[in-house]
Amino acid sequence: MDRTKLQQTQTWVREELDRSINFWLKNGMDKVHGGVYTCLDRKGEIYSTDKSVWMQGRCGWIFAKLCATYGVKDEWLEASKSCLDFMEKYCINRQAGDRMYFTVTEDGKPLRQRRYCFSEAFYALANAEYYGVTGDKVCLERARKACQLYWDLNHGMPDPTGLGPKTIPETRSGRSFGIPMILLNVIGVLLNVDPEHAGEYEEKAQTCVDEIFQYHVKPELKCVLENVDVDGTPRLYYTEGRTVNPGHDIEGVWFLLEHARRTGDKELVKKAAQIFDWAIEAGWDKEYGGLLYFTDCLKKPPEAYEHDMKLWWPHNEILIASMMLYRDTNDEQYLDWFYKTLDYAKEHFSDPEYGEWYGYLRRDGLPTMPSTKGSTFKGPFHLPRCLIMVDTMISELLAR
Repeated sequence: MDRTKLQQTQTWVREELDRSINFWLKNGMDKVHGGVYTCLDRKGEIYSTDKSVWMQGRCGWIFAKLCATYGVKDEWLEASKSCLDFMEKYCINRQAGDRMYFTVTEDGKPLRQRRYCFSEAFYALANAEYYGVTGDKVCLERARKACQLYWDLNHGMPDPTGLGPKTIPETRSGRSFGIPMILLNVIGVLLNVDPEHAGEYEEKAQTCVDEIFQYHVKPELKCVLENVDVDGTPRLYYTEGRTVNPGHDIEGVWFLLEHARRTGDKELVKKAAQIFDWAIEAGWDKEYGGLLYFTDCLKKPPEAYEHDMKLWWPHNEILIASMMLYRDTNDEQYLDWFYKTLDYAKEHFSDPEYGEWYGYLRRDGLPTMPSTKGSTFKGPFHLPRCLIMVDTMISELLAR
């Protein structure tokens, strides 16, 4: 380990985090209605006023996480609370079992309800982290209630919205990797702020880990499948059944590593490292660099139009997971992957002039035009989360 190089990297990480956070504070926060706008162009100008409910939760979490990591700043705590208050006032469908909307107007009128329950997951994240900073018990209860709703919806509870599954269940039912993966992350945050209920959380977390390996990890295919049959059987006869999302797999790697560190499960570290190795081998573009968005486990044509694009967030996940693997295994290959990905990100995603990262690149590494810094799916979350975590892990390594 080159300590000087690591120190220089930490300096860049902290500067980049400053640029990212300032970009969103300056351009994204809605001073009139509350919450955050995330459809921002390169310079930070708003190109759509519709608001993503996912991003209200994610933004609420990130600003509370900044306070938890670096100390409370009024503007950070106010930004977090603005998103929490906006969600509470506008983003919950009280007539449908407190399911949450997917998008709303700038002043909170509902636009879209989805069958997926990730809005609830990110709402739980934000409330839990805010409780950890402020001790506000109401936020903890909201987080626990939303986490339980997410759990129930994915373990047999009928959806109170009345929305059915994506496919006709008599023809095709299945499982999605994202369900246990995201819940594992939410539970990790709850465990950190609410040790009183640790036993309950650990039981759920272990169930998530077990479901990931029982149903989605396929050593015979050297991948994690996004979509499988109810019993975990691969469905290789159509495109969605063969889909591999390398960035998603790598994000799941560091969720598993956090669980392994907390529980002392050394075998799980090895299993997580194997998933990283499969994903980086399948997804890294050997011609242009960067990580492809989707691949096919049998190397057949992916159906998604964006399959060969380079998106910002999978590269954030590589930076987190590779640094975490190096920290936990001392295997230099993971530090090499960290620096290789960092070099690519500095060259193609980072924008020192205006701050924040471009979200969407073509396969050759050029931003799509006109370039964007935010969207319904991109806000102040993946990049600042990555930079906070990498900064923290570098400090751990330098303290050894």
